[in-house]
Parts: sequence; C-alpha cells; structure tokens
Amino acid sequence: MSRVYNFCSGPAALPEAVLKKAQAEMLDWHGAGVSVMEMSHRSTEFMSILASAKARLTRLLNINEDYDVLFVQGGASTLFAQIPANLAAGFDSACYLDTGAWSSKAIKEAQKYTTVNVVASSKSQNYTTVPEFSSLTLDESAAYLHLCPNETIGGLEFADLPETNLPIVADLSSTILSRNIDVSKYGLIYAGAQKNVGPAGVVICIIRKDLLARCNDSLPTVWNFAHLAENDSMINTPPTFAIYLADLVFEWLEEQGGVDAMEVMNIRKAETLYEYIDQSTFYANPIDPAYRSRMNVPFTLANESLESLFLEESEAAGLRTLAGHRSVGGMRASIYNAMPMEGIEALIDFMRGFEKRHG
Repeated sequence: MSRVYNFCSGPAALPEAVLKKAQAEMLDWHGAGVSVMEMSHRSTEFMSILASAKARLTRLLNINEDYDVLFVQGGASTLFAQIPANLAAGFDSACYLDTGAWSSKAIKEAQKYTTVNVVASSKSQNYTTVPEFSSLTLDESAAYLHLCPNETIGGLEFADLPETNLPIVADLSSTILSRNIDVSKYGLIYAGAQKNVGPAGVVICIIRKDLLARCNDSLPTVWNFAHLAENDSMINTPPTFAIYLADLVFEWLEEQGGVDAMEVMNIRKAETLYEYIDQSTFYANPIDPAYRSRMNVPFTLANESLESLFLEESEAAGLRTLAGHRSVGGMRASIYNAMPMEGIEALIDFMRGFEKRHG
C-alpha cells in the first residue's frame, strides 16, 4: 500500500525516514535485543536516548543554560491547568491573550487556579486577526503573560511578542521547530509533540530555571515542574517510545539543516498554497493575511454544499484529513515540517481539478 499525503492537524505526519528507522530498530535497538518499548526507563540504554533528545533539542533551539528541558505527560491541555497551578501561586492574577480556540481553553482552565486578566481578545473578529499589542492592558504585577502564537484550529499565527517584563508563557504546539524563535524571550514554552515533534503522548516543556522556585510543594508530585526538573522528567515512567521517536525527529531535523532550513521550506510551502487560494474565486482563506499560519491553512469553498464531495474525492486522491475542525467547518491543510513540497503541489493540483469540475 502506498502512503498518502497526511494533512492532519495532529497526530500529524512524521518524516518517512524517521518511520523507517524506527521500523528497523523496532525489535532490537542498537543490539540491546529489545525494543525501546520494552526497555526499562532506568536502563543505561533509555537514559542515553533521553540525553540525546535533550541535547539535540537544545542545539536545534539554541537553548541556553538558564533553562531546563522537560518531557511532560498529559498533552498540552493538561499544561493549561499545570502552568497556573505551578506559576501563579502567590500572585493575584495571570494575564492571557485570547486569539482563538486554544487560548480560550487555556483561559478556562487557568480560571480554576487564579484570577485571569484577559488583556485583549479577537473573539469579536471571529479570531481572524490578532489584537494590536499596543492596546494590551497588562498588569506587570501578574504571574505571567500567556499566549498561543499559532492557533491550530483557526489557522492564525503571529511571530512578534508584546513588550513586557512579565514571564511570557507560550503554547508553541504548532510552531515549535518550524521557524526560528528566541527562547530567551520566554519564561516557559510548552508544545504537544504530535504536530512537529513526534507521536502523541509527550509534551516538550522548556522552563526558565528561576521560575521553578515558584512551584508549590502542595501540588501532586508529578505535576510539580521543580520535581520534574530535579528528576530529569522521570518521577514516574515517562512515555519512553514517544521520547525515542522525538529524538529521531530531532536527528532528522539536524540532517535537513536545522530550524533555519525548515523555516525556508515552510515559508515556501505556505506561500505556494496561499497564492493559489488567493487567485481563486472558488476557494477562500478567512484570516487576516498578516497573521496567516504557515502550519495550518484553513480554506472554504464558495459553494458550501460541495464540502462533503471535496473531502470524499480528495481522500480518494490520496490527500488525507482535510476536513476543518468540527467547531469551524470548512477545510484545513496542516503542513508541518514533515509535509514535503510535493504534497502541497498534489493538493493544489487536486483543488484546481475540483474547481474545474464543480466551479
């Protein structure tokens, strides 16, 4: 069976070279006689995998010694609660920027732990743009400022950060390793792996070490960032196979030329797809062009009644998972690092043909 082009927003496509290497090592990892799935997380073999993953990620993102790299369980949605539980204790409030569905979910969870100050929201614009940062009502005595620079569901992305002395906490699930970021501008970065890093089951958490002093000992041990850092992310059994695959993805990224090379490719992929959508009267993208996501490209059809047929025919053409999120409808092509340019070209060829047949 031939592989399809998988446009799923997550769990997303993995590089084929990574899958083949994992397949070759499935039964016997480096002569250990067992699969990574079978080996003890305390074994020297797995400890070497964990160390490799941390070292590769540190090189790829140029993370300095002021930060700890953690591999956390529970998905980014768990971090929505875990972050205020750890970082907001002793503060009257935390600031949140509301730019889409995931920002809203993070706000809802944080309200269980602290007073949330929504500093600005683009909800009234149906989350198609980003509020002007100059208009933010920031309380500089708050615990932190939380934002989501890439709203996967809405297809909105921004790169600039507000000017503030607050630690910036960012959900980079759809952004991480797709473009250059300056880690030193953040207090905490977290990212679910299942988009640009690997399979579901692990969250990358990059936290500035001084923030670990805020973590409250009354929290469950496995939720406490300070305890996770002290125990090298292994208070209990970590998601070993997910970490192993993340390490293989990091290795693949280094072989491609690192984040610099991936950003160049991602710009090219996104520009090619948006250019085709913009020249068409049959397809449209609803997002402010200044804030269009490079990773998640939503689009609508002029005739909404053709959506189910579009999905049926695209699936038959080997273009998988193009349905938009159930909350917004339409179509969405997620074009993360592992999506090759050939996949973009195949999608455009199909869209062009579909327009000729049904436009």
